[in-house]
Amino acid sequence: MTTTDVYDHGIPAESHFGYAQAIRSGDLIHVSGQLAFDEAGGFRPEDDVAAQLELTYVNLDRVLAHYGATRNQIVSQTLYAVDLVRNAEVVGQANRAYFGAHRPVSTALGVTELTFTGQLVEISCVIDMQLPA
Repeated sequence: MTTTDVYDHGIPAESHFGYAQAIRSGDLIHVSGQLAFDEAGGFRPEDDVAAQLELTYVNLDRVLAHYGATRNQIVSQTLYAVDLVRNAEVVGQANRAYFGAHRPVSTALGVTELTFTGQLVEISCVIDMQLPA
């Protein structure tokens, strides 16, 4: 019998919306859209795309740490951004800073709104544990 390795940050939104932050399926880890939740589950900071990206990547790093994975094992990223055209430079800078020389496939989608008032970004990804760390 196999076990399922599910990860949660332990924040209220997980039970409210009924989802997990990540789930491992074989060598793949599917990560739900990460966003700028603080450790208590509060959403911060409203309407500041650079600060939201920073905290979103911190939360993604928490998921990676749970599985013993690294950024180099992220194979696919989907980024949702409100007003993507206006925020494209900030989003691009944050993405390049986060990944360094690693280049996962990526889709960036401009959206009119996200779940929380003032939320500007959300990032989901897939991790392949067979890749070198």
